[in-house]
Amino acid sequence: MLPIFYAFLRTYAPYITLPFAGIVGVIGYNLENILSDKYTPYSKSIEEQRRERLLDEEKLKNATNVDKLKYQANVLGKNLSPSLSS
Repeated sequence: MLPIFYAFLRTYAPYITLPFAGIVGVIGYNLENILSDKYTPYSKSIEEQRRERLLDEEKLKNATNVDKLKYQANVLGKNLSPSLSS
């Protein structure tokens, strides 16, 4: 009886395992959608990074052409309480 059962399983293995694999796949896919964060932060492309790096290198080669320094606000000065602002 056992060899006949094994022969049946060997013959029809794809028909037996495919529904179980499908169920496991659907459950895993839905769990991943529920648990994972779908936000991907923006990062510059390799071409943009290379272009900026080359521009920076060109600026460093010519030290006489210096960009004007601009005032950048201090992080601590943004959220001052009213008593400290005056």
